[in-house]
Amino acid sequence: MSMGMPRLRQAYVPQPVVDRSAADLRGYIEGQDPVSKQPFMQEVLNGLLSPLDEADLQGLTFERTTPRLVQPDSEDNLQRLFEENHWTDMLPIVLPTEARVEAMLKGTSHAADTIVGRLRPTAFREFWEFTVEKVAVNAVMAGARPEYFPVILALASSGISARSSSTNSFATITVVNGPIRNEIAMNSGIGVMGPYNHANATIGRAFGLLSQNLQGGSVPDDTYMGSLGNWYAYTAVLPEAEERSPWQPLHVQKGFKPTDSVASIFFGGWYTHAGYGPRATWQEKMRRSLAAVEQYSPPLFVMDPIVARGFVDLGFDTKEKLIAWCADNALMTAREYWDNQWIQYLMRPRAVAGVEPYASRFTAKPDEVIKIFEPSEINIVVAGGETQGAWKMISGSLRATVSIDAWR
Repeated sequence: MSMGMPRLRQAYVPQPVVDRSAADLRGYIEGQDPVSKQPFMQEVLNGLLSPLDEADLQGLTFERTTPRLVQPDSEDNLQRLFEENHWTDMLPIVLPTEARVEAMLKGTSHAADTIVGRLRPTAFREFWEFTVEKVAVNAVMAGARPEYFPVILALASSGISARSSSTNSFATITVVNGPIRNEIAMNSGIGVMGPYNHANATIGRAFGLLSQNLQGGSVPDDTYMGSLGNWYAYTAVLPEAEERSPWQPLHVQKGFKPTDSVASIFFGGWYTHAGYGPRATWQEKMRRSLAAVEQYSPPLFVMDPIVARGFVDLGFDTKEKLIAWCADNALMTAREYWDNQWIQYLMRPRAVAGVEPYASRFTAKPDEVIKIFEPSEINIVVAGGETQGAWKMISGSLRATVSIDAWR
């Protein structure tokens, strides 16, 4: 079911449509649907005007049940079965036996049949609802431990998919704050963004697995359409190095108490810029990096504590001051800003409706330099091993901040 319709009548034109000439686009409209081989506009008219037929009236949903158990078999055969059914991320999994799932369930006080949330791979598909037990199955598959389970449940409850089907190949990046970081021995130091810590890696992997299995699939050319894909989709979870940061931690900035355990989920992972410093030319470097971003996806900075302390020495004694500087220096011409398909899709309707700051950006002259982000859209997280004053600027729009303590 899509958008409440048992069967969605569709007409298709080739992709992409961006940067095509008017003649090409008119050819799409006046030509044939390349899938059905029918005249495109006639197909549109038929879909809109034809009465509902028997296929339209068959039901209000589709079969989405999966067996709770599969038949016993050898480990090799079961691994192959999971791969063939697209239940894995194509890496070997820990087979989710009843005993292993039961052990995982001991990591939370919530009953196995408690509804955790709903997910879908894209806005035009039906939400799938799932339980604590279904999340536990995927946590086992990822190799996670029961003590990690509240974090995984919090991510599952967010409503944000780690397997978005955007053609832009977005991924999610999760930042963990609060006492649970140390309780489960997460790594916020050397190699924080690499595969060097069991909790970091398996929590991120579990988020990916539960997303693809509990939202209706993540199969390339079927329910996943990311043109290039994204390595961040494997396991992008990091804790903030709160004890070594000179600034407030992210969750406190967002209104939580220092003693709260919280997961913040960023949607993006499309671009990454990197640098060192702050050196004498840090402003020039930052401006170049900010000018090179995709303007529909604000930056998430991950800064080694060395970098954070260096900015404090320059007078940026709060994150907010540095974020304000970045917002003032994230600049491009109005022509460049609007020459972007996602800005056109997402921001132009707001601009036309008079919503600021998009309306002012829309009325700016083509060569006028405009600010492309608001301070509220930019975030900074401190993490790293202090072996180098390095920072990364990653595409990341904050979509959800969820309590982990609620799932203990």
